[in-house]
Amino acid sequence: MLQLGSKLKVADNSGGKVAKLVGIPGFSRRRWARVGELITVSIQEAIPNSAIKAHQVHKAVIIRTKKEKRRVDGSYIRFDDNACVLIDTKKLPLGTRVFGPVARELKDAKYDKIVSMAVEVL
Repeated sequence: MLQLGSKLKVADNSGGKVAKLVGIPGFSRRRWARVGELITVSIQEAIPNSAIKAHQVHKAVIIRTKKEKRRVDGSYIRFDDNACVLIDTKKLPLGTRVFGPVARELKDAKYDKIVSMAVEVL
């Protein structure tokens, strides 16, 4: 669970390095976002000479969180960091690679392209 103002690692090769959660679209008073949800982020750090610049606002999908998530079968999934993937208006990733593992909940949330680019799905 991530709240407004949380810093996330950008886990793709789009050009962003660190992003800050600034909003959850569709919810005016919702406090937390979980794995597989669409969020609005502000890029805090970016790779020089890339298409993504610092202080730009983009849509993203959360792929990893430190806070554990309980699954239907009773198991829990938890990661070492908070990470997201930047997406465009058609919900396709801006980058061509996804670094690190992603949660299986992305498949249920219809982000099949992100799941197919991931190295490992947990």
